[in-house]
Amino acid sequence: MRHLLDTKGLTPAEAVRILDVAEDMAATQHREVRKLPTLRGKTVVNLFFEDSTRTRISFEAAAKRLSADVINFSAKGSSVSKGESLQDTAQTLQAMGADAVVIRHGASGAPQTLAESGWISAGVVNAGDGTHAHPTQALLDAFTIRKRFFGDDSRGRDLSGLRVTIVGDILHSRVARSNVWLLTTLGATVTLVAPPTLVPQDVSAWPVEVVYDLDDAIAAGPDALMMLRIQLERMNAAYFPTEREYSRTWGLDAARLAALPADSIVLHPGPMNRGMEISAAAADSPRSTVLEQVANGVSVRMAVLYLLLAGERTEAEEGGR
Repeated sequence: MRHLLDTKGLTPAEAVRILDVAEDMAATQHREVRKLPTLRGKTVVNLFFEDSTRTRISFEAAAKRLSADVINFSAKGSSVSKGESLQDTAQTLQAMGADAVVIRHGASGAPQTLAESGWISAGVVNAGDGTHAHPTQALLDAFTIRKRFFGDDSRGRDLSGLRVTIVGDILHSRVARSNVWLLTTLGATVTLVAPPTLVPQDVSAWPVEVVYDLDDAIAAGPDALMMLRIQLERMNAAYFPTEREYSRTWGLDAARLAALPADSIVLHPGPMNRGMEISAAAADSPRSTVLEQVANGVSVRMAVLYLLLAGERTEAEEGGR
């Protein structure tokens, strides 16, 4: 793997391969010594132009458990706040010898620009760009679904036959977009549920069904229900009357949780607006995979960094023989 910018370009075999390597990484995290020497001598830079807790810490933990050196770069308090461009920042990282750059940026397409610019030779991992894509979040969601439904038999399997319903702020959600493409690539059937105002205009080109009534979607019996955060910080208009109205119509409360099939699960990419898109009862129920998603995120990101950097090193070593 040279870069990981989106899930849309992944083949089914590539997606399953990443999930299988993540299985191997997860197995190492139950040992007394969880650190692997795989990426010793490599430098991973976390280049975050947007606020983040889970994703940044997850990538940092993943890199350190593979024995890579980690540099955390936050735009706040850096030269970016003085007007430095992405090109100048990238070239500074190149001069420091970065082997991989994990970038989160508010502008859709920024990771692709960085990867294709020629400014750096490092591999680029998209940790979320604007409203466009968040590939590692989709991979950890798919990993979590696969593990919950297939357990120890999950290796080598896709998600054929599973039905996933994604609910909420589809319009502003890079997580929803990446999940739509990855889950359908893996064979799952995807349904989107949202107020009409929070459905993207181009959704007709997506391989999904769109419905507007959450109770109808739950009655259809999904295997997995993914609740999205309402991204108030990205909203510049009134997309629904009130937060209370949204919660009443599209929120996962105790009654809707009870109406789900007995073996269905509830996902949330975090951070959660408890009491808005998801109730405390749903978030803390045994069906909820929220904490599993956080733990699985480290394993998936270890797999991505391994595939990005370890293969490159192996080729270089073989070329030098």
